[in-house]
Amino acid sequence: MVSLLASVLAVVLASTGSIAAISIWQIANSFKPGVDIESEGEAPPTVGAIDGPVNILLVGSDSGGGNPAYGERGENLNDVTILLHISPVSHSAIAVSFPRDLFVPITGCKSSPGTRKINEALYNGGLACAVSTVEGLTGLNIGYAAQIEFDGVIAMSQALGGVEVCVASPIHDLQIHFDLEAGKHTLKGWSALMFLRSRHGVGDGSDTTRISNQQLFLSAMMRKVKSEEVLTNPITVYSLAQAAAKNMTLSTSLQSLDTMASMALAVKDIPLANIAFVTYPGGSGTFNGQNGVLPRPADAQVLMDAIAKDAPIVVTGDAGGGVVAGDHVSEPTPTSSASPTIEPDTPAPVQLPSTISGQQATEETCTAGQTF
Repeated sequence: MVSLLASVLAVVLASTGSIAAISIWQIANSFKPGVDIESEGEAPPTVGAIDGPVNILLVGSDSGGGNPAYGERGENLNDVTILLHISPVSHSAIAVSFPRDLFVPITGCKSSPGTRKINEALYNGGLACAVSTVEGLTGLNIGYAAQIEFDGVIAMSQALGGVEVCVASPIHDLQIHFDLEAGKHTLKGWSALMFLRSRHGVGDGSDTTRISNQQLFLSAMMRKVKSEEVLTNPITVYSLAQAAAKNMTLSTSLQSLDTMASMALAVKDIPLANIAFVTYPGGSGTFNGQNGVLPRPADAQVLMDAIAKDAPIVVTGDAGGGVVAGDHVSEPTPTSSASPTIEPDTPAPVQLPSTISGQQATEETCTAGQTF
């Protein structure tokens, strides 16, 4: 969603005329107050694409954002935690999803409770705490961060006109009262949110199988943006930008429209085959008597080292227990004859351990309904 937001704003900034100027002013004034995550990273230039890789943390809160439609929601947990690495050098993007039940040290927060489930970071210190916790776990510097609520997912999927997903076997999630029959469906608004939230209706009912289903949705979203040239439609562009600005809390480092545009210029030409969605490796276990997910540090280090040295990755594991194989989707025909420039000293692609599940954006996978 962050890269999509950046791309949207880049198009708005590239427009000319009084209507575009008014649109930019309205979007800029829609931002919520920023969160200081004390980043030591340098800000991208105000003109042109970023010239080096950046790391952005995106967290999805389960609080409901105060909307009474979601009922009383208790703790503010980061049930979705994704680290996005964007590189104009290796010309690739990697999105790493962290299982919400992954046991990690909650670090760098006002009250550090020690090793807990990663989804407690937001509750223990807000967006800055989530950033410091993921930095501590991965060893990577995260310069930018964003938090999105349920309403943000609804608004952005509606502005996009929906995302088509493939469902191999029916979803019947009794916990959130969501049903979706087998076949292809274009999801937007409430149905898109429920599809992304569904856990008990997908795979074995675990959060790890839900992650693979979310990666399916994100891959489909990126294919739509690329193939249908969504961002050339000024009405869609404006709707997306407004939806994102009104429903996301950004780090102060990410609030500048220039910063987003600089990132977008690096993102827009990354081919689908170079966009990967992977899951931080872990296995079922217990910690202090609690069931959850225990990290696999050696396997994770291969992934983190690849990101740190800005190397492209090759996913060798399966797509995850919440999906089944579908089709391989061809790259959309580019609208420009210009080819992206890849630095000659770019590291060779790194093959990930088979314990790291995920998929490239060119793969169309299909949701596997309950298997338990």
